[in-house]
This record gives sequence, structure tokens and C-alpha cells, in this order.
Amino acid sequence: MKKTYINGLGCISAQKTFDTIFLEEAELNENDIVLALKGPIYKDFIPPVAIRRMAKGVKNGIVASTLALREAKLETVDAIITGTGMGCIEDSEKFLKAILDNDEQFLTPTSFIQSTHNTVGGQIALGLQCKSYNLTYVNGSVSFESALFDAKMKIEEQEASSILVGGIDETADYTMSLFKLAGFLKKENQGPYSVLESTTNGVVFGEGATFFALENEIKENTIAEILDVEILNKLDVSEVEGKIISFLASNDLKINEMDAIILGYNGDVESDLYYKNLSKITFANIPQVYYKHLSGEYDTASAFGLWVGSKIIQTQNIPDIVKINALDKATYKTILLYNQRNGKDHSFTLISSC
Repeated sequence: MKKTYINGLGCISAQKTFDTIFLEEAELNENDIVLALKGPIYKDFIPPVAIRRMAKGVKNGIVASTLALREAKLETVDAIITGTGMGCIEDSEKFLKAILDNDEQFLTPTSFIQSTHNTVGGQIALGLQCKSYNLTYVNGSVSFESALFDAKMKIEEQEASSILVGGIDETADYTMSLFKLAGFLKKENQGPYSVLESTTNGVVFGEGATFFALENEIKENTIAEILDVEILNKLDVSEVEGKIISFLASNDLKINEMDAIILGYNGDVESDLYYKNLSKITFANIPQVYYKHLSGEYDTASAFGLWVGSKIIQTQNIPDIVKINALDKATYKTILLYNQRNGKDHSFTLISSC
């Protein structure tokens, strides 16, 4: 059975996560309830004629995937697997608005065609002329993990030797206004919105695209190995520790053998209860990391978390801006990532150095 290695990374987020080493230019924004994206110069990656017709999720996905392929030194791949929670929601809004504005007549199909969830994977495939396996998972907060799980199985079963896997989501004005009404977002003008010290419901939202070039062999540019991925639907707070112990045991590991733990704190006081007990007791003697204060919360934010974990192994350093506690290790070999949202869509991802 083949192993799965991360040989390339690409990340576009609310931080400058391109043309940098590892969050040295990160800025903490605790005043806004929707974090703005820090995008690259798109014309450096995409022909200018094509850019104006692309949704931002598509543009970010193309750039992030290009960066991952460049680092892995790959021209093409055997499969492209993406995860997204909301898809290209901005184009969905445009199409629905056009239906209302034009009284359901004389509609151009462009926004509808570009609003489908698999648009990003399709556009990447067109650019690479990749006619192989191409699938998009839309599974809420485990959309990215579902894509990662599929990719790992295909490599293990030797159905592919190289796979591009990523998580993409974008924000859109009308959707964000609905999220405010539903109470999903923090209330405006009540900042600063601290993630770790939050006492209120709701989250600070964000958007981004994060891609990983996975291969079945170690190369000189190999960053980390993906040991295991597990997805669980719904758990009580009291059940999480036992599930983590079982997950690690299935990989012949124990909690005290972890070199770092990456937790999906998002600032929602009820959702974060799942992490607080673990932080105080279970992982008390292990370096702990969080990341959604930098990326914002969105369905595939855990892809940003995996990017953080991969960079920790690659650089052997945890930047102060993502530290939950002050603990350090001499080396960072094995890292566990745990993410959930409102007690649902729990995921465990285990990675290690090679």
C-alpha cells in the first residue's frame, strides 16, 4: 500500500501566504466580522482576458493550485479533487439577482454556468489539460477532509501517483447579510473579536483557497506525510477525547507522542467548548496551535489549518501569532489536527515529517 506525501503547497487567504516563508507578514485583525482576502497579482498566473470572467474563488483556486504544482515540480496530475462548502456563491448571487431584475427573461447563462460548485476543479483541469479523475465534495465543514480522504485512498490503492487536492470558499455580500440575520456572524461594532477570549456566539468569517500536491513517493522537496484522516458526524464534548485516543491508537500512537496539536477555535463560545477541555487537560503538556483568527471561519478553513501544520513541519517552527500556549519542542515530527463546527462535522488529520 502506497503512502501519501505532501510535495507542494499553495495558499491564498486573508494573510499574505504567498511569496513569504511562514506567516512572517501575518496581521491580526480583530475589528472586522468578515476578513478581506489578500490576493496576489492575478495576471501573473492567469491571462488578463480570462481574469475578468472568473469568480474570485476560481481565481484563487487557480493561483493556489499553480503554487502547489510549482513547489512539487509537477506539470500535471493524475487527479484533481476539491472541497467547497458554498461553491462560487458570488456568481450564484449574480444569477439570482438577474432573474429578479429581468423578470425571469433574457437571462445570460454565464453566471449560472460559473456558479456551480465544481467550477474551480473544472477550470484548473482546463488550464492543465488534465482529463483525468475530477471530483468536488460539498460536505459542509468536512468538504476538504472528504476530498483529502478520497485522494489518500486513490494513492493507497495505486489508482493515482499524483493528485491535486484543495479547499476553496468565497464570501459574497448578500450571503453575509443573511448570515448576520441568522446569527452566524459576530455582531458589528462589538469588537475586538478575540478568538481565544470570546464570550459570545457567532464567528468572524473569511475566505480562501488552499491546495496540496500529493504524491506516492518521497522527493527532495517533500514536506510531510499524511498518515490518516477520519471524519465523524456528531459527538458530545465528553466523547471527543476517547475518539482522539482511538484514532491515534489505530496509528500506533499515543497523545503524549504528539509534537503539536492544531485546534479549530473560531470564537463561537459554544462551538469552542469542544476545544477548551482538550486544551486545559488532554493536551496541556503539548504545544497547541490555532489559526482561524488569521483565516476567518469558512467551510474549508481546515485546509488553511493543514497548510499551517505542513509549514510547521517544513520550517520546524511555530510562529508566535498562532500559539495557544508557550510550549515548544526541539523538533516537530507528528502533528494532529482537530476541527469541528457547532458540535458537528468532526475531523482528525494526522501528519508527520518524513
